[in-house]
Amino acid sequence: MQAQTWQGIMGLGVAGNFAGHLEQAGEASDFVAVMVRDKLAPKALFPFYVPGMAGQLGVFPIGSDTLLLPEAAVSGDEKVQIEPEVALLCELEYEGNKVVAVRPTAFGAYNDCSIRRPDARKISEKKNWGPCSKGLSANLIPIDGLVPGGPLDGYRIACYLERGGELIPYGVDSAVSDYSYFHTRLLEWMVDKLNTQEDEGPAEHINGLLQCAGHPRQLLVSIGATRYTEFGERHFLAPGDVSCVVLYPAARYDEAAVRSAIARREFAPDMSALIQAVRVG
Repeated sequence: MQAQTWQGIMGLGVAGNFAGHLEQAGEASDFVAVMVRDKLAPKALFPFYVPGMAGQLGVFPIGSDTLLLPEAAVSGDEKVQIEPEVALLCELEYEGNKVVAVRPTAFGAYNDCSIRRPDARKISEKKNWGPCSKGLSANLIPIDGLVPGGPLDGYRIACYLERGGELIPYGVDSAVSDYSYFHTRLLEWMVDKLNTQEDEGPAEHINGLLQCAGHPRQLLVSIGATRYTEFGERHFLAPGDVSCVVLYPAARYDEAAVRSAIARREFAPDMSALIQAVRVG
């Protein structure tokens, strides 16, 4: 994943779009004061990359084969977990400073890798600690929007940790259709948040960041992490691990086929796989 390929593409994530994940990640309390009109709605958008911005959010964080841990993760002072997700590459349409449409054009496997920092003021403080602190599959699969019955509907999200030669389920294998907000409801929610979300609690003023980035025409948005297995909830990344996130169409492949593809490092064209060797940055 070459940074220059993604110049000008802003990176945002959706917090709280999969039931149970925030509780497992110890982040549910961060959003107690966040008001939502629908109890199923995601909690907020958060930035992980803002092109041209000074400071940490202006550092390009995405890799497609390597995940670099912060030094403190080796000592155990900072605990880092895989966050398996679907990422959408989207085109944005503006009227003035206002976003009027978000149009997905491709999707891929994504790792919204996060540091568990209970004292972080903003979600973004847990998300970007430098180059290769995130992951996106090099195989993005084209789509034309996000409509019911589209190709993404039949996909599932698998997540494994390869450690000591053993492939261990890290995230609960989940249907993409199980996202709380999906299809038009997700896109309409995103448009609203892109225009109205304020700098409040763990959230940030997203429209101001869009203006800071010069009104980017493309957006990479990760739409929410799935739940962890018992192992994934209690174990954190270490040097020598391999993080594995695979999006696969359930009509064609099962768990055994996914595990075999990971072991062989050979993936069918209709799979989007993200295999990252974990090292110290």
